[in-house]
Formats: sequence, C-alpha cells, structure tokens
Amino acid sequence: MRLRRLPLKFLILMLLVVFAGGCLPSKKLTIMSTAALLEDISRASARQSDLRVVREGMPAYLLLMDGMVEGWPDNERILLGAAQGYASFAAAFIADNDKNYARALTAKSKQYALGALELRGFKTLRLKSLDDFKTGLDDMSQKDLPYLFWAASCWGNWIALNLDSMAALAELPKVEAMMRRSLALDAGFYYGGPHLFMGIWYASQPSMAGGNLDLSRDHFLKAREFGKGQFLMTDVYLAQYYARKAFNRELFIASLKKVLETPADIKPELTLLNTVARRKAQEMLARVDDYF
Repeated sequence: MRLRRLPLKFLILMLLVVFAGGCLPSKKLTIMSTAALLEDISRASARQSDLRVVREGMPAYLLLMDGMVEGWPDNERILLGAAQGYASFAAAFIADNDKNYARALTAKSKQYALGALELRGFKTLRLKSLDDFKTGLDDMSQKDLPYLFWAASCWGNWIALNLDSMAALAELPKVEAMMRRSLALDAGFYYGGPHLFMGIWYASQPSMAGGNLDLSRDHFLKAREFGKGQFLMTDVYLAQYYARKAFNRELFIASLKKVLETPADIKPELTLLNTVARRKAQEMLARVDDYF
C-alpha cells in the first residue's frame, strides 16, 4: 500500500515519530522523502472540491512543513512550499472570518517566502534602501521567478491585513517593485499572476499615489487572457477590486456569474482554488445591493 493512502492521522503520527529522531544521520534524506510525499498530498488537495476536508487537514500539513523547515532551514524549496501553504490556508479559509489569525498565518508565510528568496542570493532584502532594493531585483533571473513572485505575493497579503500599520504600508513600494520585476521576467507566470497583482494594485491605490482604473482593467484582462478563463479567482478579483471601484454594477454581476457558470474542475489542478472562487462569487453576488 502506498503511503499516501494511509489514514491521515496515522500518517501524521508516523512522520512525527520519524522527525523526533533528529540525531539520525539520515535526517535530510528523511526530510527529502517526506517532502516528496507532501508534494503528492498538495497535488491531491489542489484537485479537491470538498473545502471542509482541506480546511480541517491543512493545520496538520502546515505543522509538518514547520517540522521540515526546522530540520532543514537552509532549503529554499522547503521554505517556499511552507510559505505557499500558509498563504493559501489564510487566503482561502481564514481571512474573511478571523483577521487576527490570518495576520499570524500571513506573517509566517512572509517569513518563509523572504527566507527562501534570500537563499536565492537576494541578501538583506528587508534592510536595503528602495533604490538598492530595485538594483538587486535586476539580478533576479527567470530561474528565480517562482521565489520572487511568491515572496511578493506573501508579503503583499501580509500588508493587506495590516493596513492600520504605517510600518507595513511603508513596505508596499518594495512589494510593487518585486512584482514589476516578475512581470518583466514572465507576465504569464501562474495564470497571469503578475498582471492580476498589478490589476489589484492600480485599483486599490488613490490616483495621487498612482492608482489608475484604466491600467487596472488592462491588467485584469491580460490576466484573464493568460488564465484562459480557467483560473476563476481572476474574475472574482476583477469584480471585487475593479468593477466596484469603477461603479460598474453590470460588470460586477457578469464577472461573478461567469465564475458560477464555470465548472470548478475545468482545470483539475485548479479545482480547490476554483471552488473557493465560486464560494466567494456567491457571497459577493448576495451583497450586490450593498456595493452599488
């Protein structure tokens, strides 16, 4: 029987026992084997449409990721995986209902993601001046893109939950610079993720700070094009950030109805995220009269 078919509680207990033997010379080999198993679990979860199953299983998954980071703190791939796990859990299941918990989760995702980026050679990125920071970004190449993009995303998510902090807001220019560099390296990365970020960015900023609804719309449409209509969060964010800000009720409704009319498993590896998008679309449509 393959390990990933074992009952989850038994699997977790077995792995915790393995990690407890920290003095074993094969510790890193054990972590590598566990990482491969967790990648299988991650792929299976991404194809899952039962949000309750994933929500209840995620804390155990995150604890295992923490254990792997503890055991191999200078492994950039493990750090990146842990960052993505914490950020995804916060965004999909926590942020709408428990801001304080979401802040803690996104702080952890930010810590892990920036740690992974530093291991890629972007040293002391939180201490540089903005000009030095941007100069350092120029050295980031295509192979660094996943680390750069997800570090910017995790950092941005943390800032979005700490808008009452002037210190957090002061970090926004660095996040913008990171995503602009991601956009230059590959605009289509992760279903047009850099365009999606910039669409939200331009819609969220006041005009005096660079906000521009025309540019926001253009970025959202490019993100939708890269996602080929399969990444449904693009339309949710288009409605949430652009359509509301532009007071475009018809676009708001049409975008969210499109989400609800599209099967969550139109792209199997996006089933979980698309199921979350459909839930959000339903909730937003129910409040359309509050928004307009």
